Order: sequence, then structure tokens, then C-alpha cells
Amino acid sequence: MKGQIENQFGEVRIDNEVIAKYAGAAAVECFGIVGMATINMKDGLVKLLKRESLTHGVNVTYDDNNKLIIDFHVIVAYGVSVSTVADNLVHNVKYKVEEFTGLKVGRINVYVEGVRIID
Repeated sequence: MKGQIENQFGEVRIDNEVIAKYAGAAAVECFGIVGMATINMKDGLVKLLKRESLTHGVNVTYDDNNKLIIDFHVIVAYGVSVSTVADNLVHNVKYKVEEFTGLKVGRINVYVEGVRIID
């Protein structure tokens, strides 16, 4: 089963939403990330999500080897290097999620949905 860890005492199952919330919290701690984004499919508009809605900008799935695939839809700060911010996000989230869950992260995809000027 996906998202399951077995040990000598039994098994542990972690819900995808728990992983998404933790990964989203780790992502917004990264320098240059303003927040998570959601796209209104009807209008094609990108909306910055509040801190309570972190899971809406994060999608968690598994590959064939039971490794996590995490997709982030983010809004970055104006004037920062997008590649540096994305690289920092990937390394930070990978480390924190693997330590938190005990599951291996196979891939992290970062989709920059917008840029925002920070006052």
C-alpha cells in the first residue's frame, strides 16, 4: 500500500493531507516564497492562499517504488532568483518530509504561479 511503513511492531499509515500540510508549512518557511497558490480553473486566475489553506497548493502522490511525489504551486517574491528559491525549497522540503514521515521523497515539482511584491 502507498504511504505505509512497516516495522516489527506493526504498520504506520500517513494520510496524504498530513504530508501535504507539513510540506506546505516547510515550503512557506523558505526565503523567497510568499505563499501557496491555487488556480481558479473557470477564470484562470491565480490566488494567494492563506496560511490555513496550505494543502490546496500542494499535491502528494506516490510513484511505483512507494516514493513521494510532491507538487507545489507557489507565489514567489519579486526580485529573487526563482531557480535559487526553487532549489532551496526542494532541499528544505525533502529533508524535513523524510525526517517527519520516514518515507523517501522521489521527486518534488515546483510550479511558480505568480510573483508578488513584498512591502
